[in-house]
Amino acid sequence: MNDHSEFEVPDRSPVDLERIRRAVREILAAVGEDPDREGLLETPDRVARMYAEVFSGLHVDPKQFLKKTFTQKYDEMVLVRDIRYESFCEHHLLPFTGVAHVAYIPNGKVVGLSKIPRVIDALARRPQLQERLTEELADLLMSELTAKGVAVILQGSHSCMTIRGVHKPGATFITSAMRGLFKDRLATRSEVLSLIQGRHSDHL
Repeated sequence: MNDHSEFEVPDRSPVDLERIRRAVREILAAVGEDPDREGLLETPDRVARMYAEVFSGLHVDPKQFLKKTFTQKYDEMVLVRDIRYESFCEHHLLPFTGVAHVAYIPNGKVVGLSKIPRVIDALARRPQLQERLTEELADLLMSELTAKGVAVILQGSHSCMTIRGVHKPGATFITSAMRGLFKDRLATRSEVLSLIQGRHSDHL
C-alpha cells in the first residue's frame, strides 16, 4: 500500500463503496466501538476507498500487459528479481508483503521488463493466497509469452502470522513454481536459484 493519506478512486469505481461503508460501521459497532465518535466518523469512508485500491486487481485483466512483445532471437534466461508486491490473504483479509523473483526463457519474443511488475500487481491486488499467486503468475507468463520455461519464487511476510495467531514476526514464507525448462532441467533450475541466491542466500 502507498504512503498517501487519501487514495485515488475513480468516480465510476466498480466497487460498491457505500456498501463497504455500511459494513465497516457494523463491524465497529459489533466489536464494541462507537462508529459515531469523532475519531471514527470518517473511518468507513477511508476503509472503503482503501479496499477499492488494494482489491483493484479484481477489475484488471493481467493478460493486457503481455499483449505487446518484441521479436528477439535471445534465448537465454531473463530474470527480474526483488519485485516488491503487496496483497491481502483471503482467509483473514490481512496484508502480506514481500518480493517476487521472475525468470523466463524466451521462445522468439520478449516483453518489456516493466510489464512483469504490472502483471504481479494485477494478480496481487485481490484476495489471494501466496501459493495461488505464485502459480497464477507462472502459468500466465508461460502461456502468454509461449516461453520455453518460467520460474517464479515469492517470499512473503504474512500479518496473519505476525500480529495474530502464532505471533511469529520475522517468519518468511517462500513459494515457487517451475515450468518448462526450469522444471525439466536441473541445471537450468540450479542456475536461476543461484542467481537469486546472490542476494538472498540467507532465505533460499
